[in-house]
Amino acid sequence: LALALPLPSAALENGLARTPPMGWMSWERFRCNVDCQADPRNCISEQLFFEMADRLAEDGWRELGYEYINIDDCWSAKQRDAAGQLAPDPKRFPSGIKALADYVHARGLKLGIYGDLGVFTCGGYPGTMLEHVKQDAQTFAAWGVDMLKLDGCYSSAEEQAKGYPEMARALNATGRPIVYSCSWPAYQGGLPPKVNYTILAEICNLWRNYDDIQDSWESVLSIVDWFFTNQDVLQPAAGPGHWNDPDMLIIGNFGLSYEQSRSQMALWTVMAAPLLMSTDLRTISPSAKEILQNRLMIQINQDPLGRQGRRIVKEKSHIEVFLRPLSQAASALVFFSRRTDMPFHYTTSLAKLHFPEDAVYEVQDVYVGKVVGALKTADNFTVVINPSGVVMWYLRPVALPVQPWHVVRQQAPG
Repeated sequence: LALALPLPSAALENGLARTPPMGWMSWERFRCNVDCQADPRNCISEQLFFEMADRLAEDGWRELGYEYINIDDCWSAKQRDAAGQLAPDPKRFPSGIKALADYVHARGLKLGIYGDLGVFTCGGYPGTMLEHVKQDAQTFAAWGVDMLKLDGCYSSAEEQAKGYPEMARALNATGRPIVYSCSWPAYQGGLPPKVNYTILAEICNLWRNYDDIQDSWESVLSIVDWFFTNQDVLQPAAGPGHWNDPDMLIIGNFGLSYEQSRSQMALWTVMAAPLLMSTDLRTISPSAKEILQNRLMIQINQDPLGRQGRRIVKEKSHIEVFLRPLSQAASALVFFSRRTDMPFHYTTSLAKLHFPEDAVYEVQDVYVGKVVGALKTADNFTVVINPSGVVMWYLRPVALPVQPWHVVRQQAPG
């Protein structure tokens, strides 16, 4: 690229994941359930992935950008085949991964798969040791895989430092576009000096920095706390082609209330996080579906500028405010309540949130849809935030300071 832009770091040059990947992933909801005799409907088998692909294609998900169907751990046979290749479990994936990829592709979707840089996967299946990196990359490409999540169980720091960059080169060498998701930083504590985010952005399209998400509000909060406590390190590392991954969306499962589900969606969107749902799309409730299919939310998450948001206010009243800058001088604000008592009336102004003086914004409530025209930077306003809930705003400038509007409009995209 011959653009003299001050990029935070060079991205992996496979041209992929210019916006955060969106789709569905098996792990959080279905784990390593391999008992297809006792639980055929919910075990890790080709049937589960065929059915989820149908749901993504037929229930309005694909059109909104949810395009990846990602197989997580426990898909493979317990041993490599005679040629030393990874092979799917013959009972649970009788048609093979290539046939599954063809099925997924025929529905306008993409297939993701899971590997582990180590002796075994986290679930105890064959891992990808250093001598297998090239071979496994070629196997995945031959099967028609579109995304690889490479975990890090049963490997040393030295093996990871060698293996993760090697897999990036091996995937690129196949000639097939494969989005590369690394768990490398999560195994090294997620922070410098052990983790070099400049190098990471040159190797991986997305990476897991922190613990696995569990089906609980406590787990969501621990992830939010870690990401925003360390935002000065993490926020500059993200951008088109290279994203921080706080892990899956658990909306539609058992652990989150309605308000908490809305909060996870809003906070992941402000983080410019991949939106990888892990829930049963065959039985999802209308309210969970409505949160996950919010068009304006997805538009904000997929904003082409690709800037990760930051926490800008932490009040004694347990209200927090997050800001994500968007293209065309727009922004997203999230007002988040950690309170557990009752709805809280929070009063502030855009001036207090460091918006430019004398600007005027059109404000749209992302969940309610209501539009408020002409909010001036100096105007005080009050939002009512439910316990463990959010109010999320999309702000578009209708007038920026000191310039006539027609001039601003031409300059906004820059």
